[in-house]
This record gives sequence, structure tokens and C-alpha cells, in this order.
Amino acid sequence: MTSPSTFEDITYELQRSTAVITINRPERFNAFRARTVEELIRAFRLAWADRQVQAVILTGAGEKAFCTGGDVKQRAETGDYGPSESGMFEIGALHKLIRDIPKPVIAAVNGVAVGGGHVLHVLCDVSIASETARFGQAGPKVGSFDAGFGTAYLARVVGEKKAREIWFWCRIYDAQQALAMNLVNKVVPAADLMAEAMAWADEIASKSPTAIRFLKQSFNADTDHQAGLSNLAMSALDLFTASPEGLEGAAAFAEKRTPDFNQHVTWH
Repeated sequence: MTSPSTFEDITYELQRSTAVITINRPERFNAFRARTVEELIRAFRLAWADRQVQAVILTGAGEKAFCTGGDVKQRAETGDYGPSESGMFEIGALHKLIRDIPKPVIAAVNGVAVGGGHVLHVLCDVSIASETARFGQAGPKVGSFDAGFGTAYLARVVGEKKAREIWFWCRIYDAQQALAMNLVNKVVPAADLMAEAMAWADEIASKSPTAIRFLKQSFNADTDHQAGLSNLAMSALDLFTASPEGLEGAAAFAEKRTPDFNQHVTWH
């Protein structure tokens, strides 16, 4: 079994009956590369296998960002999200694992949750947000998208109209706006975020693990068909990010300029 000491992009810590998984790339606003995703998968599997663990907290290092999604600078530099042991970028597998682990996953959103980072917190069972947290999508701005859980499940959470607004317009919402649209469960002062998340996790420790497992699987059953959409979406994204239009989004982000997508559109 993987040792937590082998992690480079994340940290894994046990606190009482809770596994705290922290994306630890603050210099990139906790954006994930292929290695990060692979390590997150290993960490969630560690938490799943550990009978002491009854809840998982997912958060980001530092005060600025929870996670800003895929590392677009990495994609601009190398055309992909960097190397991994498996040779694959397994973000779809991570999404499925967050849903499948039979223990509640609590997102402690400590800052910006944008793009693929926004998808991660949406997929967690509950989200506790700092007053400084910010939420939104960025895919259409940087030549990317998530047409699987990131859209279909988001619509179940906030409704169709608001989900389309979030994705099409790529607006940024503050923590209170997120609370109003049921995107998060609670908003607390930044200094209280981890204590609040741990308090929610500690409450789970007094509950029946088997009952929680069945309840989570029952909730998931209503949307499990979206996994098929997610697989299609990830296949499409692989092709799109390598296209001239997708590459233009990454290049424009890295060069801090407005992208010119229209020159690359091949359909009307």
C-alpha cells in the first residue's frame, strides 16, 4: 500500500477518525497535473481501506485556492497534464472514486474553486466554505469543458438554469451566493474553516458506517447513469484539448491574453 510519505503534490493526514487530503500546489493555485490526480486517487483509496477512517476532508493548501482545476500552464508547456506512473490523466477515475468511497467526503473550500476544482467540490458529499471562497467555471474561457458529472450532476445540485449560467458565462460567485444556490452547505469565517469541517466529520464518527454506506450508494444510484456521459466527455476532452481551438485556450491563458477561438472553429 502506498505510504503517505511518497506523496509530492498532496498531503495525507489522519486526524481522529478523519482523513484530511490536501492538494499541496499553492504556487499553482492548487491546480492539478496528472501526478496530482494520481496521488489523490491513491489517497482516497487509502482512506477507503482504513477502517479507522469514517470521513474524508478534501481541501487546498494556503489561503488563496481550494483548487483551480487542470494545470493550464502545464498544458500550454507540454500539450498535456504531464507524466504519471500510469501514463494516463485519470481525472474521470478520481471523480468516480469521490462518489464511490463509502464514507462522506467533505470539501473544505478555503479559497478559489474554479474549473476542475469547482467540479471536485461539487462531487463531494457536502461543502463547507470559507467566507473568502469563490466559485465558478472557466472551461469555455481556456479551451476546456466537463460535459459529464461537472455539468449533469451540477444541474441536479443547483438546477438547470443556474448550471447553464455557471458554465456558459463563467462568472465568479462569492460564498454567500454559493450558499443561496445550495452549492455549499455552510459558510464560516476563514479562521474557522478546518475546525468546522472537522466538527462535521466528528459527527459522522458516532453514526453507523454501514448505514452511511448504504445511504451514499442510494443517493448515488439516482445519478450513476451520468458516469457514461462522463466517460464520453473525457474521451471528447482528450481530442478537444489537442485541437487548435483547445490549444489556443491554453496558450492564451499562459500568455495572459484574450483567446481568439473563432479562427479555429470548424463547424457552424
